[in-house]
Amino acid sequence: MTQVVTAGHRLQLNEIPYGPPPSVQQALSRALASANRYPEFLPMRLPRLIAERLGCAPGRIVVGAGATGVIMHIVQEFGSGGAEVVMATPTFDGYPILTSMAGGRPVGVPLTADGRQDLAALARAVTERTRLVVVCSPHNPTGTLIRPREFEEFLGEIPATVTVVLDEAYVEFVAEPDRIDIFTLLDRHPNLLVLRTFSKAFGLAALRVGYAVGDADLIDQVARWQLPFGMTALAEVAVRACYEAEAEIEARVAVLGEHRDRLTTGLRDLGLRVPESYANFSYLTLPAPDNDRVATALAGADIHVKSYPTGIRITVGDQAATDAVLDTVRSTVQ
Repeated sequence: MTQVVTAGHRLQLNEIPYGPPPSVQQALSRALASANRYPEFLPMRLPRLIAERLGCAPGRIVVGAGATGVIMHIVQEFGSGGAEVVMATPTFDGYPILTSMAGGRPVGVPLTADGRQDLAALARAVTERTRLVVVCSPHNPTGTLIRPREFEEFLGEIPATVTVVLDEAYVEFVAEPDRIDIFTLLDRHPNLLVLRTFSKAFGLAALRVGYAVGDADLIDQVARWQLPFGMTALAEVAVRACYEAEAEIEARVAVLGEHRDRLTTGLRDLGLRVPESYANFSYLTLPAPDNDRVATALAGADIHVKSYPTGIRITVGDQAATDAVLDTVRSTVQ
């Protein structure tokens, strides 16, 4: 695995600490020879490639500039004109920011005390003005997981006129038995969109490649917001190469899972509250004064993390990063 060298420890953006596998880098290097040529006016080949991988029709896939780009298209279609977009709080920053940019109104529903999304409260927050509901599994920033049965029951509580986004940006870090069977649910609930990205487990954050899966009619509504020439030609090359390097990527995910478990266990051994994470980060739950003190100490050690009112999200890095985090937190709380 190629280690990305940076100053300090970049543990604030949920990037993986490794560059793309060598075969992916080689494919991208070859593709640069055609960098003088425009990509497709609207992406067609990349959705076909992803659809072939997932075993669905290409018309059920829409791609964008990272998951964030797809979210922008979704809220432009369903969250504009003052429409309400119901989401947990805290959640991925892009949802409230992009909803406001599109002219919608974010409606935040607090997490439970153990860092989980309160699905019953999310359903109760839906009104006649709601057009979009967002659920993340694993959740960002706490890493907690929505179980398949509880998510299906939740879908049954949401009106068919309201679009539901299931954000699975970190699904590759979830063991197969714990994953939601998205295609069974998509067939039963045509108002569901499932969002995924190549920025996390696949390590392509700089290339901005994300996609949504859904009913063809719903996908058409989202796709009409796509920017012409908006997807780089390198995206298809990188995705194809990543699919061919599946074994290596799965091995990296397994290693990161081990580092995550070590980080979580180390923090818990200090008497700190850390929810069970199914992603590539751990969430250190702290009250405000302790939160500020630990965040300041980490920053002083050149360890960059993401702070929230209820805690600190720490991306899983390599062994050296984990050691640095544990040493700094230990010296701060003991």
